[in-house]
Amino acid sequence: MKAIVTATVFVLFWFTCVSDGKRNVLVLLGDDVGFQFGCYGNQKIRSPHVDALAKRSLLFKNGFTSVSSCSPSRSVVLTGLPVHQNGQYGLAHDVHHFQSFDEVQSLPLILASHGIRTGLIGKKHVKPDTVYKFEVEVTEEEYSINQVGRNITFMKEHVRDFLEASRNDTRPFMLYIGIHDIHRCDTGGKLGDFCEKFGDGTSPGTGVIPDWKPEVYTPEDVEVPYFLPDTPATRQDLANMYKTYSRFDQGVGLFLRELENAGFADDTLVLFTSDNGIPFPLAKTNLYDPGQGEPFMISSPYQRDTWGKVKTTELMASTMDILPTILDWFQIQYPKYSLNGQAVQLTGKSLLKALAPNPGPAFDLVFSSHVFHEVTMYYPMRVIRTMGMKLIHNLNYRAPYPMATDLYLNPTFLDILNRTESGETLPWITTLDKYYFRDEWQLFNLTSDPYEQMNMADAPEYHDVITSMQTTLNAWLVETDDTWRCLPAGELEGNTCYPLYNGGKKGMGRNK
Repeated sequence: MKAIVTATVFVLFWFTCVSDGKRNVLVLLGDDVGFQFGCYGNQKIRSPHVDALAKRSLLFKNGFTSVSSCSPSRSVVLTGLPVHQNGQYGLAHDVHHFQSFDEVQSLPLILASHGIRTGLIGKKHVKPDTVYKFEVEVTEEEYSINQVGRNITFMKEHVRDFLEASRNDTRPFMLYIGIHDIHRCDTGGKLGDFCEKFGDGTSPGTGVIPDWKPEVYTPEDVEVPYFLPDTPATRQDLANMYKTYSRFDQGVGLFLRELENAGFADDTLVLFTSDNGIPFPLAKTNLYDPGQGEPFMISSPYQRDTWGKVKTTELMASTMDILPTILDWFQIQYPKYSLNGQAVQLTGKSLLKALAPNPGPAFDLVFSSHVFHEVTMYYPMRVIRTMGMKLIHNLNYRAPYPMATDLYLNPTFLDILNRTESGETLPWITTLDKYYFRDEWQLFNLTSDPYEQMNMADAPEYHDVITSMQTTLNAWLVETDDTWRCLPAGELEGNTCYPLYNGGKKGMGRNK
């Protein structure tokens, strides 16, 4: 009988196995998971299972999401296409109601057409189901999100069922596990800000998750990231989040153990990352590094010489690379098809190449694209990032930066609001005004300014740099058929950008 509790978790984990000639994949995708792991340098948190995975993986210090938002990010993982191309512009659920184009060829559809068994256990949060259809689905569409995403015992048993069935199936498989931790919980509930009381066995009426041994932290135990104010409210907020990291970490250990017990561990490609940054200001929904940067690991059983290695300075990975990596692992060609009249081509790369001694220049930059989070949060951004520079284009820069519900109604941000209003000291890297109101173009020298504080977009000495980066970014927007690529100064008609002022004459537009 499946263990039942109430909670919300999301982890995506992909795994590949080659027993009896089969190649399989397991993907672990976290929900709002950041760098709070020992293997990423956090000295205060206890994360033995993720750290153990790092020891048998190639760990990227420079992993990035293509979009810092839940449904959009998952759509990129499963299509290999940026959101402005696949159509999942914002959240899929409730009033938001965004979904990908019906013609999109997603990973589960491509794999199924090549005889590969697919499974999804945990958070799904993409639409429509006809595009994102897995053969086996155990998701929030059937169970509560807390149950299927945070109850690691419940999830473990479904992982076991899938793997046991795969032992008796001649087909290779791909299993995608979406853990809902460490996403914030519904505000004002008895489960805590991060659902940290869900199933902990000590909070009345919150149930018990048998396989979870909660790690409890005090505000003094945490490391405050550079982008957050070091205040009592923030420290308590982080301490609550750390507790849910222990559930996440122990879940990863459970799922990997099931993989090993089923006999697939020595033949499996494992991909581990998250959808976006942690649910705090300057991180989630933002494309500054705290929102764009992600933990990222790849473990190949056939390149064990790469296990425990850290790619620090030379290689950059993106969530747009996950689909090309899995197709490469299965030796499947990406299908030829069109969206909105334009042929679709992948712009991500296979991370299997990163396992080679000389990966090449494909790993020297990444792109990101954001349109919405919630339906009221229209703030399109386009980003190009190299190892040394980042360029952000804020298309709706005249509007204040919008706040997600879970980012506004949390102790850290409410403390920022109260301190700002009262004039109390706020030890924060920025101010509310700077957070809300941003320049159209933001250019950061990440070598001299790793915290992205000094916008060099108008600095004469960076003229050639920004011009070159704008050209490269624009070429990617054209290749991926970005409908927004002429904004905010122009109007896209056909393939041409026309100016938004009366003096512009037809035919004076630029081909884009």
